[in-house]
Amino acid sequence: MMKKFALVAAAAMLTTTVGFAAGARPAYAAAKVDCDAVMNEVNSGKHAKEVATDLNISTSSVYRCKRHAKAAAKAANKTSLQAMKTGKEPPMAPMAAPSSAMAAPSPAMAAPAMAPAAAASPK
Repeated sequence: MMKKFALVAAAAMLTTTVGFAAGARPAYAAAKVDCDAVMNEVNSGKHAKEVATDLNISTSSVYRCKRHAKAAAKAANKTSLQAMKTGKEPPMAPMAAPSSAMAAPSPAMAAPAMAPAAAASPK
């Protein structure tokens, strides 16, 4: 009876461990590295090792940012070439949703819109 209970408990622990391990997502450095800052440094003429030292990142992160920038430039060039062939403009990049401050016009912006109507009405 005790062996059976130990076996069931071990199986339950193993199942729980595997379940939690499968749900864990690995952390990638790409989300932690500011590739815009890296590319600004690279484009200013610094070497990868200097950029890595200045930004406290690894040199592989610098090379990864360079690779992503090259791929993005290639994709942008490809879409613009296709657009020239078809005579259409390249698609616009998706814009972020407007913030709540931009969604509602300020009273200062609403006043000029009301001014012509107020000026047209007789007093």
